[in-house]
Amino acid sequence: MYAYNDFDTAFVRERVAQFSAQVARRIDGSLTEEEFRPLRLMNGLYLQLHAYMLRVAVPYGTLSSAQMDQFAHIADTYDRGYGHFTTRQNIQFNWPKLPDVPAILSDLADVEMHAIQTSGNTIRNVTADHFAGAAADETVDPRPVAELIRQWSTDHPEFQFLPRKFKFAVTGAKADRAVVRAHDIGLVLKSQDGVLGAEVIVGGGLGRTPMVGKVLADFVPIVDLLPYVEAVVSVWNLLGRRDNKYKARIKITVHEHGIDDIRARVAERYALIRPQFNNAALDELARIEQFFALPEFIEGSTKAHDDAYACDPVYRSWVDTNLSAHKNDDYAIVTVSTKAHGQTPGDATSAQMRALAQAARDWGHDELRISHEQNVILPHVHKSNLPALHAALKSVDLATANIGLASDIIACPGMDYCALATARSIPVAQQIATRFDELKLEHEVGALKIKISGCINACGHHHVGHIGILGLDRAGVENYQITLGGDGTETTVIGERTGPGFAYDEIVPAIERLIYAYLDLRESDEETFLQTYRRLGMEPFKGALYPPKEEAKADAA
Repeated sequence: MYAYNDFDTAFVRERVAQFSAQVARRIDGSLTEEEFRPLRLMNGLYLQLHAYMLRVAVPYGTLSSAQMDQFAHIADTYDRGYGHFTTRQNIQFNWPKLPDVPAILSDLADVEMHAIQTSGNTIRNVTADHFAGAAADETVDPRPVAELIRQWSTDHPEFQFLPRKFKFAVTGAKADRAVVRAHDIGLVLKSQDGVLGAEVIVGGGLGRTPMVGKVLADFVPIVDLLPYVEAVVSVWNLLGRRDNKYKARIKITVHEHGIDDIRARVAERYALIRPQFNNAALDELARIEQFFALPEFIEGSTKAHDDAYACDPVYRSWVDTNLSAHKNDDYAIVTVSTKAHGQTPGDATSAQMRALAQAARDWGHDELRISHEQNVILPHVHKSNLPALHAALKSVDLATANIGLASDIIACPGMDYCALATARSIPVAQQIATRFDELKLEHEVGALKIKISGCINACGHHHVGHIGILGLDRAGVENYQITLGGDGTETTVIGERTGPGFAYDEIVPAIERLIYAYLDLRESDEETFLQTYRRLGMEPFKGALYPPKEEAKADAA
C-alpha cells in the first residue's frame, strides 16, 4: 500500500498545526461558529445532532494493521470505544470533543492518515473496488490511479470551493464493485491496443435527484487522464449552479446542458490546459505502482481448510457466504461482516478493530480494506489459514455468515446521529436483520441488497438497492417509502418507487411480505430476487405490499 513521502508527511503535519490553531481560536471565542464552520469542514469535522463527528479518509479503502490499531486507540482514548465505517470507505468517530480533535489528527498523522477533504464542497475521498489487487476478475488494479487522483485533488487551488461536493470512483474489474455509475466521475480502467486508459463516466449520483452516469469518453489514455478530469471539474465549476444547492451537482449540469454540450466544453477546456501538463504524471504513477505490488504469496497445503469445510457446517456456511475468488487459487478474499444480526451496520468496537489488525498481521499480508457496503475485507488469505481466521473472528462476533444476504444491510446513521435525517435508519436495519434471523430464511432467499437511508440525501444508497428504503418525515411522523429493482453494479439501475410509504411499525412486516412473495414467484432456487423482479416487474410485488384491506385484516389476525 502507498507510503507517504517527505512532501506528504510535511503537508499533513502542516494542516494539523493549522487546524489546531483554528480550534484553539474557536474555543477561546476568537472565531464564531459561523466563521469556524468552513474551516472545520475542510478538515472533516461535522457538527451532528448530538456532538461533533470526525470523518477520517481511508483512501480507496486500503488500510494497514497499524492504521486499524490506531483507529482502535482513537476510539478508546477520544470517543466511546467504537467507530463507524461508511459508504465512502471512510471511518467516522461520532463523539469526539472539540479540544481533542487536534490530538486525534496528530495521532492519525503518526500512521499516515488524515481527515482532509472528507467534507465540504471539494473533491472527496477517492473510492475504488474493495477487492482491488486481489479479485480474480480484475484486469487492472485501480488503486495506483486512485492514489494519483488523490494527490492531484488534495488542496487543488481551483477546486476547494466547488458548487457542491464532488466524488470519484475507480474500478478495473469486469464486475463493478465501486458503483462507478452513481458518482460524479466514474472511471473504468482498461487497456486499448496495449495502452492503459479509462472510460470516463460523468453525472451519476443519488440524493433527491438520482441519476445514472453517462459515458463522456470511451477511452482516455492514462497520460491524458489528469488533464482530462481537470477539464471536467473545471467546466462544471464554471457552469454548476450556486443559486440552489439542490441543483448544484454535476448530474444536474449534465442533465440541463446535455452530454454532447458538456463533451464539447470539456474538449475545449482540455485543449487549453493539456499543454500545461507534462508527462510527469506517468513518472509519478510508475512510482506509485511500486507500492501496490502483490504480496509474496506463501505456498502450502490447503488440507486444514478442506477438512474443516467437510466437517464443520458453521465454518462451511461462512466460507460459502463470505469468501470470494482470488487471482491465486490457493488464496481467498475474505469479507468480514460488521453486521451481526441486530447490531448497527458498519460499527466496529475497538476490540474488534484490534482483532482485525491482528488477523491482517497473522494471516492477511498486513492489509485490510473497507468496502462501500460497510464491511471489512482481508484481501489476501491463504486457504490453510482460513480455519484459524474464522475462529479468531468468531471470538469477537465478526464471523456472521451473511455477506450479500438480507441482513447485510447498508444503512446511514439516520436520526440516531445525523442532523439532516428525517427518520431512523439503524433501528429499522436492526429489526429487519433480527427478523430474518428468527425466520431462518436469508440463506434460502440468497443474494439480496437491502439499503436504507434516513433522508432524501440517500447516504444509504437506497436508490440502488434491490429493496430500497427511504425514511421521511410526514407531518412529524416517520414514513418509509420502498423502491424495488435498484442495482449498483455494471448494470446500474435506479429503483422504482412502489407507492405509499409505511409507518415505522409497518416497515418490517412490509419487507417480510416482499420476501415471501419473491419465494413464491421465483422460477427456481437459483433465480435471485433481482432476476425475479426484472422478469415479472413491479405488479406482483406491489400486490404483496398493499394487500386488500380484508386480506390484511385476516393476516393481522
